[in-house]
Amino acid sequence: MGGYLIYFAIIILVPLWAQMKVKGAYSKYSKVPSSTQMRGAEVARRILDENGLYKVGVEETRGHLTDHYDPRSKTVRLSATNYHGHSVAAAAIAAHEVGHAIQDNQDYAFLRFRHALVPVANLGSNFSWILIMIGFFAGLSGMVLLGIIFMAAAVVFQVITLPVEFNASNRAMDQVVSLGIIRNDEERETKKVLNAAALTYVAAAAVAVLELLRLILIYTGMTRSE
Repeated sequence: MGGYLIYFAIIILVPLWAQMKVKGAYSKYSKVPSSTQMRGAEVARRILDENGLYKVGVEETRGHLTDHYDPRSKTVRLSATNYHGHSVAAAAIAAHEVGHAIQDNQDYAFLRFRHALVPVANLGSNFSWILIMIGFFAGLSGMVLLGIIFMAAAVVFQVITLPVEFNASNRAMDQVVSLGIIRNDEERETKKVLNAAALTYVAAAAVAVLELLRLILIYTGMTRSE
């Protein structure tokens, strides 16, 4: 019983801790103006143009920290605070999303693999638990195994996301430093924003892997008892 309590504490507390780190870093550095006073939208446009990505658009999107790159429409979308903001955090996040656009343009292997996994991962996320619960209640180990296979696809997607996100952050740092968008101490502050954001992906992947392993152990127990 104690082991289960520790397990559930981990899968609940680790993501919460990661979210707190992101919100804390973003809240702090969104109040720190960058020395160049460039808006997030200007940072994104500057990096895109310097890399020859003139046709990639930069748009404002609704929500808080909803920033993303849309590979279908070839558009970097920034939340209002980061689109209009002149802060170190806005510059960091804008540069990170442009990092994905550069990956897309250069056919970055992990990004392509992640895109290919999207349909399977969505299917796994939507149906894995349905199959697993039916299998548990009906005592059908084959159904549980099928659910685990679907879940494994979703877990692989989350694990593949890690190198994609870290690579985008590395590209972001290279761009903002080489183009003079950030200067001096701002490099350290920018890294803190990017590292905090990366923690959410690490936490999500770790929790997903733990849950998959737990279900595999339960399935193994079921097959032994049959």
